[in-house]
Amino acid sequence: MAESLLILRAPSGISGDMLVSGLAGICGLDAAGLDEEIARIGVPELTGAVRVVPRSVNGIAGTGLEVALPHAHAHRHLADILAIIEASALAQPARERAARAFRLLAEAEAAAHGRTPEQARFHEVGALDSILDVCLACALFARLAPDRFICSPLPVCDGTVLCAHGVLATPAPAVLHLLRNVPVYGLDSRGETVTPTGVALLLALDAVFGGWPPCVMRRHVRVYGSRVLPDVPNGAVFALADGIALDAVAGDLVMTDGVREGGRSCDR
Repeated sequence: MAESLLILRAPSGISGDMLVSGLAGICGLDAAGLDEEIARIGVPELTGAVRVVPRSVNGIAGTGLEVALPHAHAHRHLADILAIIEASALAQPARERAARAFRLLAEAEAAAHGRTPEQARFHEVGALDSILDVCLACALFARLAPDRFICSPLPVCDGTVLCAHGVLATPAPAVLHLLRNVPVYGLDSRGETVTPTGVALLLALDAVFGGWPPCVMRRHVRVYGSRVLPDVPNGAVFALADGIALDAVAGDLVMTDGVREGGRSCDR
């Protein structure tokens, strides 16, 4: 059987809402299917709060996430968020990954403020929209259940971001902590390219970072975030593919579940 690959190329960065939009598109969920997944989180304020909508940049079509939530930027501690996740009706793999993502975020916040993870207070990350992003992304990933998740190296650049602590230089302190051992490169632009939630989700979903793998493409979606960076390629591409191996001797493609010879695929 072919190895299932989820591939993410993020030339202008990644955020939690972009991950949700991309995973929803790859899963082929309509509005009703997305609402069903959201209901499993068990937070009434999230009901009907999300839509995947058409977006385009420079005439290239894609999708984005449109979120309408009540103003509720409560400060929460890690234990509060873990209790929400544990009480949810999410599948066990989704609950485990969501909890891991928030633990990573707590460690990053704690490192930025000189506290322990248990003492860390979530501001933006503790708000409803971030609980939505993390839980929904993990639920969609569990639904897709790829064998491997491969992401491009992440772009970073100088600039500023406004958050609960004021104006900070980018990459923000929590992002810098989360990016340890993650391959990055400089982008000729300014501003926030990767968010703490986006990086924490990549780590919680066990992404490996590198180039395009040998594969047979099955479907793809292009997604955009809420910001457009000037003078750089915007958006991210999510692709679902079957892994292949390259036969260096014969020059043929060898499927992980069969052999393609002379331009014809063997029966499966």
